[in-house]
Amino acid sequence: MQSILLVEDDKNLSEIVKFHLERIGFKVTVVTDGVSMFNELRQAKPDLIILDIMLPGLDGYKLCGLLKNYEPYKDIPIIIFTARTGEDAQKLAQEMGCDAFLTKPFNPTTLLSTINRVLKQTEFRTSII
Repeated sequence: MQSILLVEDDKNLSEIVKFHLERIGFKVTVVTDGVSMFNELRQAKPDLIILDIMLPGLDGYKLCGLLKNYEPYKDIPIIIFTARTGEDAQKLAQEMGCDAFLTKPFNPTTLLSTINRVLKQTEFRTSII
């Protein structure tokens, strides 16, 4: 079973996302901020992180950049999941190293196809290394 760490401070939204993902077989852990995210990462390394931008404390951009530049976590794929739209938001997310960018509100089918695409890309990258 593949695991996903969802970093989202909106409790209602995180419950909806978790429901959709667990229903199709993912193990989902939810945390609400960057400190909790790093605490969870010390316990278990997920197959994927879904990361909100607007979080208390460090925002998702900074967290993404930290993860992608820290050896133990740099290979974990990250999907930025945000209400921010526009080219600037997406460009900054890409500069921080995210693997995909999704906007809220979300379509469950789009979320799942993005997760599957990112996981397949990651699997391919690790198989050729």
